[in-house]
Amino acid sequence: MKELRYLNKYFAKYKFRFLLGIFITIIAQIVSLFVPKLISKSINVIADFQKNETTAVAAKVDLIHNILWILLATIVAGVLTFLMRQTLIVMSRHVEFDLKNEVFQKYEVLDQNFFKKNRTGDLMNRISEDVAKVRMYVGPAVMYTINTFIRFAIVIIYMFSASPKLTLYTLLPLPILAFVIFKLSTEINKRSTAFQQFLSRVFTFNQEIFSGIRVVKAYALEKKKQTNLKALAEESKEKSMGLARVQSLFGPLMIALIGISNLTVIYFGGMMFINQEHGMTEIGSIAEFIMYVNMLTWPVASIGWVSSMVQEAEASQKRINEFLKVDPEIKNTTSLHTEIKGDIEFRNVSYTYEDTKITALQDISFKIHKGETLAILGKTGSGKSSILSLLTRMYDTKQGAILIDGHPIEEVNLFDLRHSIGIVPQDAFLFSDSIKNNIKFGKENATEEEVIAAAKNAVIHDNITNFTNQYETILGERGITLSGGQKQRVSIARALIKDPEILLFDDCLSAVDTETEEQILSNLVKVSKNKTTIIVSHRVSSAKNADKIIILEEGKIIQQGSHNQLVNQEGYYKELYYKQLSEKEVE
Repeated sequence: MKELRYLNKYFAKYKFRFLLGIFITIIAQIVSLFVPKLISKSINVIADFQKNETTAVAAKVDLIHNILWILLATIVAGVLTFLMRQTLIVMSRHVEFDLKNEVFQKYEVLDQNFFKKNRTGDLMNRISEDVAKVRMYVGPAVMYTINTFIRFAIVIIYMFSASPKLTLYTLLPLPILAFVIFKLSTEINKRSTAFQQFLSRVFTFNQEIFSGIRVVKAYALEKKKQTNLKALAEESKEKSMGLARVQSLFGPLMIALIGISNLTVIYFGGMMFINQEHGMTEIGSIAEFIMYVNMLTWPVASIGWVSSMVQEAEASQKRINEFLKVDPEIKNTTSLHTEIKGDIEFRNVSYTYEDTKITALQDISFKIHKGETLAILGKTGSGKSSILSLLTRMYDTKQGAILIDGHPIEEVNLFDLRHSIGIVPQDAFLFSDSIKNNIKFGKENATEEEVIAAAKNAVIHDNITNFTNQYETILGERGITLSGGQKQRVSIARALIKDPEILLFDDCLSAVDTETEEQILSNLVKVSKNKTTIIVSHRVSSAKNADKIIILEEGKIIQQGSHNQLVNQEGYYKELYYKQLSEKEVE
């Protein structure tokens, strides 16, 4: 239960609903206990009539009177039970809502290394399936536990007041019940944990197949993947069936123990009535005791179900806590507002990726001022994108220093830093929403005119207007509706509409033709005035107008200068320039 202690803060938050639910439960149980007493009285009236101790008219009046009171008590108890469920179950829905938000918010603040180590399917399973299991604990499990304890306490008090001796006989099976519950609960917890962990594997497999369905179809791997899924599903079924087999033992055991209690009441109660012992002088008392025992049937039977839910919730909350307790590596070190102008400096920066141990950057130093453009060229894997990742603080370096407007980047307000940056990533990611909303993602309150202006600057406006629904066209997952070049240009429009102080373009023109590239670059010169711009590219055409160009190779700067300087200098840039120039002439 130690993992479930994390939820205590939610019980404290909703203490009014929780305490009201307990109060209603107590009243409901007290009211429901009038019924056995009234039934006992009714049987005694019949017995008295048979012994000629009362008249038929008086017996009928008493029976009708008792029946009316039984109906009233049943209705009131039913209404109170409804209110109890509305109070406690609704509370669990609030807790589910809060916990999902907490997990989601935690996902948002965790760094890139966390998402590299954990698969999307597992993350989805924890925020959906695991939170749902926890809700069952906060709602039904807590409700039935409260109901069981209160009913036990009140019923046993009533039973003792009627006959302490018969009560003791009736409760004899309970120690056996406690032992059985302990053993089965331990086994359920173990199997539930294994099942939930395996379920994450199934989620992850499905998520990856759905995301990469085009690759699966292109390589005609449908049957192979179906076989893989069938194997996973079969193993999942075995784990689920193993858990179900243990859980299914609870019900029959509970009913058997209740049956033994009923037989105990009938035998010992009957013997006490025959001997006219204290508390058993009337035949109705035996019926009253049987009613009490049967009132305990569902609470006792539910102990198994509740125990199962608690163990499953314990396993799920443990998995959730594993993520909630993760300390993000990237932290906002100040709550003070930081005004970003756009000066950027790298001082002897080196960076090694934690997961692969690959050194992406080695002793990188450069400086660009507000309004200047820096172009970064180099072969694949030379470290170009890593510079942008460090600038946006997707990662933090431990070697060297990155300065923003003369201040260490770690001392700059993280939210102000990212708000001041418009980035177009190498892998253009679009959401399953309209094109307009994808562009407005950079500025949610943007006007229609601003959206169109950003689209025109990204040279995507004409393509959008050719769609049937134009800017309201709904894109498929990850923007699958659009071509690679169109996705890149929508991403550029999204960055431009933000009107940030710093613009970062990570090889975002690789999928567009040369003519479109020239139009976009021409527009960027206009919109990037007074903005610090960094362009990562494989093409000289994207870099030639930059104020400064650096060439990377295996994480090191091997050349730097302007276009005119580098084109007259032997090295990578000159070779690339003439190679691409000859390719253009051939075209």
